[in-house]
Amino acid sequence: MSNPQIYRPSTSISTPASSLPVIEFDRVSKRFALQHDGRVAIHKRVANLLRGRQHLDDDSFWALRDVSFTMRRGETIGLIGHNGSGKSTTLKLITRILEPTSGRVAVHGRVSALLELGSGFHPDLTGRENIYLNGSLLGQSHADMRRKIAGIIDFSELGDFIDTPVKHYSSGMYMRLAFAIAISVDPDILITDEILAVGDDAFQRKCIDQIYRFKRQGRTILFVSHALGLVQNLCDRALWFDHGVLRCDGDTVQSIDTYLCDINERDRKRIEEERRRELEERDARDAAEGASGGEGADDEGETERPTPNGGSREVEIVRVELLDRAGKEREVFDTGETLTVRVHYRAHEQVDYPVFGLAIHHRSGIHINGPNTRFANYPIDVVEGEGTVEYTIESLPLLEGEYLLTAAVYDYTMSHPYDHHERKYPFRVQVATVRERYGLLYIPGRWEWNHGATTPGE
Repeated sequence: MSNPQIYRPSTSISTPASSLPVIEFDRVSKRFALQHDGRVAIHKRVANLLRGRQHLDDDSFWALRDVSFTMRRGETIGLIGHNGSGKSTTLKLITRILEPTSGRVAVHGRVSALLELGSGFHPDLTGRENIYLNGSLLGQSHADMRRKIAGIIDFSELGDFIDTPVKHYSSGMYMRLAFAIAISVDPDILITDEILAVGDDAFQRKCIDQIYRFKRQGRTILFVSHALGLVQNLCDRALWFDHGVLRCDGDTVQSIDTYLCDINERDRKRIEEERRRELEERDARDAAEGASGGEGADDEGETERPTPNGGSREVEIVRVELLDRAGKEREVFDTGETLTVRVHYRAHEQVDYPVFGLAIHHRSGIHINGPNTRFANYPIDVVEGEGTVEYTIESLPLLEGEYLLTAAVYDYTMSHPYDHHERKYPFRVQVATVRERYGLLYIPGRWEWNHGATTPGE
């Protein structure tokens, strides 16, 4: 098995020389045998045994291939990548739920892990009973958990339900209890896998505050999330996994940008392939009808249709234009100029009260703003078919640099994405009409100089 090429940014991560590694992956691979129809599986097992083999290569799925990285004490590292890229397998290897097919995994320190929601809970036991059960699984004595149980119940905010069987809990209640138990055992290493994807906003903030508190205390944190903004703000480093291969290990901003560039490039190729197939199907249809394109599909507005990063697609963003005051599409703007973002959408069914939103990021990853129609008290009652939504900045306050625009449309609660194009639309700002050069924003102000002494407060 060849060692994969890992992109490592030139920016070094400063780590005290005395800090010891707490997690070590040395050329780790993990293979799973795929199970098919029972009769076929038995037939293949017999054939394999006769050949002296346990598995057929074409019946194997490699969740990880030759992954190597080291995590040092006090680091906070984010794991990013698409579903099925190997992130959760990595966590299960660290927590010894799985053993590697090859390579070495070493962990030094007490681990507290939040993996699948409700893992370690017995559905027929109450919340209180599950606290003691989970504590024992985490190496805590009954006496230890008896001392901690009041704090766990208080943090989880489940006092009214703590003696109810957890099979009656919602996913948010599961998460509250699991998180409260995980942080109560005073772990050296805290591992979370999308556990904060459920629960209400207030409790999510409470959990994030606790994770930041752990970070300030010098704890080691391994954080898996598709919320790239949270990963960027929280983590010192990010590991990008792609189909079981560690593609990038380095600075968080660089890793996220590299990951997004790969997503956008794959989307571009997929769009081109979809467009090629559409043209071939149209030509074949025209030829069959004896036509020469008179009633063929209109090409206008289709060639630049981006593929979304996520969403259920009831409403689809088909094109985004960046326009100047004259309505001309551009990619370079001056500080102080008018910038209009025009979002072309197609609603495949009637959708009530959609929320259209934008976000601007600096190329370095800094999130500058995130306006949307709901925050602006600009309700859109219903969309159906095609249309556009425009957002105009009369005087662009950005200073010189490279920027990335996100366009999205969500339901009214802003919890369900119909379509979300994360940082897909690049543009550049140059300074021509103002003299400021440093920073990201131009904030008009006035200097005043008074010669000689002045009276305080004047």
